Amino acid sequence: MNFLDDSLLPENQENLVITVAPYGPEWLPRDFPEDLPVSMDEHVQMAVDCYNAGATVLHLHVREEDGHGSKRLSKFNELIGRLREAVPDMILQVGGSISFAPEDEGQEAKWLSDDARHMLAELSPRPDQVTVAVNTSQFNVVELMQPGDLDGTSLGEPAMFEAYREMIVPAGPGWCEEHVRRLSAAGIQSHFQLGHISQLDTLERMMRRGKFYGPLILTWVAIGGGFDAPNPYTMMNFIRAVPDGAVLTLEASMRNVLPLNMMAIPMGLHVRCGNEDNLWTQDRSAKMTSVKQIEQLVRISREFGREIATGQEAKRIYRIGEFYQSTDETLARNGYAPNRQPGQKGFLHHA
Repeated sequence: MNFLDDSLLPENQENLVITVAPYGPEWLPRDFPEDLPVSMDEHVQMAVDCYNAGATVLHLHVREEDGHGSKRLSKFNELIGRLREAVPDMILQVGGSISFAPEDEGQEAKWLSDDARHMLAELSPRPDQVTVAVNTSQFNVVELMQPGDLDGTSLGEPAMFEAYREMIVPAGPGWCEEHVRRLSAAGIQSHFQLGHISQLDTLERMMRRGKFYGPLILTWVAIGGGFDAPNPYTMMNFIRAVPDGAVLTLEASMRNVLPLNMMAIPMGLHVRCGNEDNLWTQDRSAKMTSVKQIEQLVRISREFGREIATGQEAKRIYRIGEFYQSTDETLARNGYAPNRQPGQKGFLHHA
């Protein structure tokens, strides 16, 4: 991404899109009963509260009535159907890791099979987005968490901690290409969750080889454990590699969430918060609800002079419903140089 002399001025930036992840699938309800919904009514009310606070993208998972993460697509269909009525202007983003929470305490955390994850393209009503990983990698979500972050939570228990420490993201080339093909065919946008530049490189190659025709909607996931560390060097290194036509959101874990979001806002990037990412205030004196996290970002963004996107603005910024017809169009719309033609020499660029 290129930053011109006036790029940091709020009048030259898109309004801020806030993604909220308020369903905390890695936690058990007892970890934060005031903020972790269990019943379907509670799931829906959480979305309404987050939208009213200023979030326009809802990263969703769903629980069974016993409080454990659901693996049943019927539960997702039910939730999406109700959300379409309750928050019609909100972008509904299904987390691709739908088996994120173990069924029993201490059970090994596993992702579903490739075939089962492909079934996300069959959700009805369809969501706006499904998050997609690129390249199989470690997904040690607890590597950067400090002991105080986990005190009194289920992840502080040895069996649960080890289960999440050993998690792997299976996202090989065959699965990834087939997954985005099915999502696009169903009219569902692929929202790529990337942990470092090599994953972005693979995604660019997929586009250049005609394996993905669509807008480059990205989240940089800086949680360590196989993904980048949340610091300014890794952040700017990734941002420099992202083409100008892409849309980029930053994501971190625990008390790194707020500092990273505070860097994203004045740069014209977008942000993510919620109890899936963080439970705590910055001094860790109390737990902080997803709504309070949204309200904090709204307040900070307005201090920078950057207004918050409405639901309709967020859909335009995220290019919801937009798909392309060719490799050339995909590269051009996302800001990449074209493919080299036979006999063409030198560095390539758009006219």
